[in-house]
Amino acid sequence: MRYRLFLDWRKALIYTHRWLGIVGTLVLLIWFVSGIVFMYVGMPALPAEERLLRMQPLELATARVTPAEAAARLDVSPTRVRVAMHDGRPVYRLQAGSEWRTVYADTGEPLGGMTADEALALMRRYVPEHAATLRYDRRLTDSDQWTLQNIIRSQMPMHRIALGDEAGTHYYVSEETGEPMLRTTASGRFWGYLSAVLHWLYFTPLRRHGAFWNSFVVWSSLIGTGMCGLGIVIGVWRYSMARRFRLRGVRAHSPYAGWMKWHHYAGLIFGFFACTWAFSGALSLGPFDFLKASPMTVHQREAATGGPINLEPLTIDRLRRVAATVSRSFTPKELDFFQFQGEPYFIAYVPPSPSESAPWRNSDISAATSLNIDRKHVLVSALRPEEGTFTRFENDRMWDVAKAAMPGVPMQDAEWMHEYDAYYYSQTGSRPLPVLRVRYADPQETWLYLDPQHGTIASRLERASRWNRWLYHGFHSLDFPFLYYKRPLWDIVVIVLSLGGIALSVTTALPAWRRLKRRARPFSAWGLPRRPVAHRPLSEATGGKTAASHDQLSADSHRHPADA
Repeated sequence: MRYRLFLDWRKALIYTHRWLGIVGTLVLLIWFVSGIVFMYVGMPALPAEERLLRMQPLELATARVTPAEAAARLDVSPTRVRVAMHDGRPVYRLQAGSEWRTVYADTGEPLGGMTADEALALMRRYVPEHAATLRYDRRLTDSDQWTLQNIIRSQMPMHRIALGDEAGTHYYVSEETGEPMLRTTASGRFWGYLSAVLHWLYFTPLRRHGAFWNSFVVWSSLIGTGMCGLGIVIGVWRYSMARRFRLRGVRAHSPYAGWMKWHHYAGLIFGFFACTWAFSGALSLGPFDFLKASPMTVHQREAATGGPINLEPLTIDRLRRVAATVSRSFTPKELDFFQFQGEPYFIAYVPPSPSESAPWRNSDISAATSLNIDRKHVLVSALRPEEGTFTRFENDRMWDVAKAAMPGVPMQDAEWMHEYDAYYYSQTGSRPLPVLRVRYADPQETWLYLDPQHGTIASRLERASRWNRWLYHGFHSLDFPFLYYKRPLWDIVVIVLSLGGIALSVTTALPAWRRLKRRARPFSAWGLPRRPVAHRPLSEATGGKTAASHDQLSADSHRHPADA
């Protein structure tokens, strides 16, 4: 009886690994292949630089309504306000939670649901070189393949506009904010599917159900971890340095032949990395509370802002004076409000010149609406715009933020970092420097990284989240300091290990397919008449050989899970 196999723990391990491999090998193969592509190409996005390049220059001469009045008309308490132009009129784009709303600054009228004709007119102004060929594609009330991420999905409904160009470009325009949120091309969609979609299992029908998708990815990763862990145990146990196995009269280190021999050896070499990649993939969705930082305290949330957001000081006169101050450096296209230590400030980024072109540095899908991007900028005080522009806050003010974030908690040490450390880093150098790193002597061993260029707490880590940094990012991206910045060495290491994972998957997929075919034969024969089979004596069928050596029997009884 089959159940007796599980009375022997060794055979239980083999059978468990075998069937986990049959079920999970395709998923692992997809992860390894897409992971290589994902190193260089991600999801399509609208780069922040392209958005700035195509925006209209800011003109506040007709503005009459203050941001506070606009928020009151929408009955929202925004945490961010962006001042920009829409259809030749000044507007405020206000963020409350994850949602954005747009209000005209000249009349205080909210932007109603943008129609298809209005979206087409907007795009003709946005990309005038394609005005003659662009066409309306469709209205999206729920996500398609490229709008599944929450930062884009929260801006639904959207109008999808096709440019009609050779690149197969589509723009997605938010009906609520009246601005382009995403750009895709035929090439970007192709590579995005091979990379992010396959790697994240971001298939539209699955990803639309966020909780189910989350659980599916986590459990798939944990099952893959268990499968790889069992494979490592079996692989080490079944490997013989003394070549005690005999296959066709030849002594061998492994009891397996054919594809499974190569699977055995590939597992011994690459199995550990496959196991850590699968486990760290589960950690990407934060399934374990003990590896999460505790929620930010009120003091930490308000240390940089200096308290709740207050829009009252933002008068029309001050807005115009801020725009005039920025104009001495460059023509502003957008002013982004933020509050620092209770005072209102604006940040403005330098738009790209017409001679600049891709590749852009800020091409992440969140960059289009992010407050902090990696680009030259100026800061202006809304209360004292006559003092001119500056690019960072004074060191003393950042020390004040550090003290306000953890009142009454002693500092273990603090230093201004001009180079990245193991926890605050970027392979492309996009995270701002210098930053003030403060380590506190609290039970959670909190570390704060304070960014004077944007007046924010750039990163907050506790003991648990630092462990997560190594278990997730370290094992998944191999972003260890001794390797991460040494390219192309990092690329070579990751690709070689990924190819090893592909070899692991392929060498078990083919035997698994043969096993499934054999298992399926009895079911495919249901209802069909059986053909009589002539039986021959055993000695005749085997050519007189009725037994095998002890090593051969041992090897056969312990064949690899997917080859038995």
